[in-house]
Amino acid sequence: MSVNKVILIGNVGQDPEIRYNEGSRPVASFSLATTERAYTNAAGTPIPERTEWHRIVMWDRAAETAEKYIRKGTKLYIEGRLRTRTWEDRNTIKRTVTEIYVDNFDILSRTTMKYFISAGEPSGDLHASQLIRELKKVDGKAEFAFLGGDLMSSEARCEPVIHYRDMAFMGFSEVLRHLPEVLSNLKRAKAALKASRPDALVLVDYPSFNLKLAEYAVSLGIPVYYYISPKVWAWKEHRVKAIKRYVRKVFCIFPFEVAFYRDRHDYAVDYVGNPSKEEVEIKLRSIASREEFLKRHNLPDRPIIAIVPGSRRSEIKNNLMIMETAAARFPDYQPVIAAAPGIDLKYYGYYITPGTPIVRDATFELMHFAEAALVTSGTATLECALLDTPQVVCYRANGVKLSYKIMEKILKVPFVSLPNLIADKAIVPEMLVHLCTPDAVARELGNILPGRPGHDNQLEGYRLMRAILGDTLAAPTTARLLYSDLTDK
Repeated sequence: MSVNKVILIGNVGQDPEIRYNEGSRPVASFSLATTERAYTNAAGTPIPERTEWHRIVMWDRAAETAEKYIRKGTKLYIEGRLRTRTWEDRNTIKRTVTEIYVDNFDILSRTTMKYFISAGEPSGDLHASQLIRELKKVDGKAEFAFLGGDLMSSEARCEPVIHYRDMAFMGFSEVLRHLPEVLSNLKRAKAALKASRPDALVLVDYPSFNLKLAEYAVSLGIPVYYYISPKVWAWKEHRVKAIKRYVRKVFCIFPFEVAFYRDRHDYAVDYVGNPSKEEVEIKLRSIASREEFLKRHNLPDRPIIAIVPGSRRSEIKNNLMIMETAAARFPDYQPVIAAAPGIDLKYYGYYITPGTPIVRDATFELMHFAEAALVTSGTATLECALLDTPQVVCYRANGVKLSYKIMEKILKVPFVSLPNLIADKAIVPEMLVHLCTPDAVARELGNILPGRPGHDNQLEGYRLMRAILGDTLAAPTTARLLYSDLTDK
């Protein structure tokens, strides 16, 4: 055994493991990451930056302090002794371990906390901007670096490392076509993370990219948090393994996610409230009148059926014609189509009757003023429910029955729409794949129009859903929990 004195400054890699030896002496052990910055030696040779990991051991009162105050990501100053031990295991294989036994240490607190936030799409930009605003309230000296968009930039008062418009590649084929850009984005994000050395990395959904970034952050000793869990309860449940391995805390926005993580994966997460609930309430306070809405979009004063066919070309192609055909069977109502950002209005013309009104940048108002809605599955179904507009959820995909059977096997949940998932019961009808036909959609639509039996039943279901969501405000709650976990306050 050799003994040498060492002095280290670094970040803790995981929460300390506490055990008691035979004499009931507490022992704490954990890993510590130290980084030697790049430099040029006397011979003029550039020496790259490198990170090393050390196994730290604390005894007695130091161990008790570690149990109470030290967490993954904590920055420490350590004085100790380097011990290298060699022994043979039960298979007579020679093993060696090097540990640092701590003599003195200090927890180093920054006067300024730095947060690195990663959001890869428009909805993430919105939710993350709200989180930044709330973090500034609980941490007045907070500094930010981020991947995201203009809303985050406005709150953080700085430009993104990468804008989400350069990251928003969805689906296997699109990612494959843009693989060089995806890999370049990940390389840039890792470099920014390493350069900024934040106190925390906060991920917002977008799991295919963010979980890779989480793995790298952990290798640097940076604690990782997830605000808005990936939909692992619906598909790609295997991602939970990575979440458990790399993420210190998950802040969920759906109540059922707590039971999913706890019961299926023995992992505790926090439900912080649903941001859509607050966003809808805020928008309703400043919404224009129905008369102004009709005038602005040159619409006749007739009852409206809102058609919300999705935000991707494939969704519009598969769903819009069926939705419009079903809505047209109710001549007392005016079908109006919600156009998605970035989709040319001419594209909609391929799938609708000429003259059918289309409105852009007004999906929220359209659903609010409609008597009923046909909505492609997604976040819009929750927003529609929070607006108390009865709806039929449509998702045809390729319309092949075999696809429906495959989807049943892949999906881990009994429903696809958020209102039904939250309430854990069928509030809104879901017309999926081969069951999504003009006749079937029209039948369900007719049942939810004013005066029909399904209309009031849906509104009652919405009240149940709203009660389950509760009144907790997601961004303020997450900001408080995050700051408290980092500062142990």
